[in-house]
Amino acid sequence: MQELLKTSVKKRLGRIEGQVRGLARMVEEDRYCIDIVTQIAAVRAALRRAEEEILKDHVGHCVEHAIRSGNKADQRQKIAELMAVVGRADR
Repeated sequence: MQELLKTSVKKRLGRIEGQVRGLARMVEEDRYCIDIVTQIAAVRAALRRAEEEILKDHVGHCVEHAIRSGNKADQRQKIAELMAVVGRADR
């Protein structure tokens, strides 16, 4: 992972961590259920954005490297990994 992206993702995950701690406080304080669910949706969206950035980097570096290498086994492996993770994302 490129250093600039790594820094960005770490910051994003730190904010998400704060959101999750806020959710725990909301539950502890018996906040309104819909407010909690709304915040859970915000955390899920933030995680999806982090996931998208990491996947974009993976395709731009790891998959691209496998394609340029000409190594068919490596290409198949990278594509299979990508398809598996994309398939799990919809669940």
